[in-house]
Amino acid sequence: MSDFHITLAHSSRVKKPTTASLRRTASSPFFSLPRKKPFLGRSQTQDTKHIDDFSEQLDDVGLVESLATDLRLRDVAQAVLYVKGKMWSLFPRERTGMNAQRTAEVLGFRKRLPHLVTLTHVQALLNSATVVEREVVELVRGGVLRKIVVGGRGAMGEMLITMKDFEALLHGSGLQEEVRTKFLQVLQDSPMALGIEKGRVTEGDAKALMKAGFLTAATPAWATTEMFLTPGEGSRGTAMSLHSISRAASGSLAAVGGYEAVYMATNRNAYDHNSGSMAFNISIPGAGPYLKLVTAARAHLVSLLSKSRYRESPQTMLKERWEGGIEVGDAGSLARRNRGEFDGVLPGRTRKWKTFYGMSFDWVLGESVGAGLVEVFNTGSVGRGVRVL
Repeated sequence: MSDFHITLAHSSRVKKPTTASLRRTASSPFFSLPRKKPFLGRSQTQDTKHIDDFSEQLDDVGLVESLATDLRLRDVAQAVLYVKGKMWSLFPRERTGMNAQRTAEVLGFRKRLPHLVTLTHVQALLNSATVVEREVVELVRGGVLRKIVVGGRGAMGEMLITMKDFEALLHGSGLQEEVRTKFLQVLQDSPMALGIEKGRVTEGDAKALMKAGFLTAATPAWATTEMFLTPGEGSRGTAMSLHSISRAASGSLAAVGGYEAVYMATNRNAYDHNSGSMAFNISIPGAGPYLKLVTAARAHLVSLLSKSRYRESPQTMLKERWEGGIEVGDAGSLARRNRGEFDGVLPGRTRKWKTFYGMSFDWVLGESVGAGLVEVFNTGSVGRGVRVL
């Protein structure tokens, strides 16, 4: 009885097949090895803030004396035209990542920006700063170029513009023909002057030129608050008398002296005062936005280099960072895009196009080198390198 019970229990037992019997035979000897994710130790994770994998500094076999890759650049005139034409990158033909409105904004901003060239950029392209200064003086004296200096900007405030572009800005400013003719005559009579003395232009012409952006107030030797010490001086120095200003509605333009109050407060007495000989500085419309854009672009390039371990990077890698890792149009990228795989961001979503309106890498590199922020050197192995000074 007991034997029958034991036999019945064994026969009714359900046995599951082992895992080894379900495995398929594999030709690879590594098939049965355990699969584990690689462990990232402290040595591999402590430097994750750096965006490159260079464990050592780049070799330095000598600085690059000139950034110009075009051998036709032999003088300042050619360098100015080269810099002016290389500021912007071409629009991508497809998949720009920008709608029609954004495209119009980018093109409009480029059109409004004046064709200025900083003197330091020209010096970075050519070999000798002394030769550049000598040629600039000759071209300015000959009426080919015009030198514009913006105070408070240091070496960055020294800019050059061709007289052809200057005259184009003047003719498109909406000024009366008589005012334009007189102003051009003053510029031709004093090609080296950075400003205009008293008596060279009338007060009415000066007001019109200041509103158009071609003149700015020269800093007087006296304080502008002196004109408001007495009601008599204030009434002669402002567009409206103090009595009229006090009776104007609060919050209106009349309450602050009208839209000409700044001009009358800073320039009328400068025009009539005996101290000093320079009443106005020659300027260019749009010079402020131009300098602001260049300053931001140079700071961004330095920040990209600062993310590297030794604050240096190969020029090709730095260019990729400036471009923002955009997709390229080769056959491999097209195949990955058709498969639905990631192939880089669209140009319109990068900082190059969102903030800097498509400014080219070579142009901002020349600006940074000329300003003394970075330097370019030969590595001997990976081409040119760029480091922060």
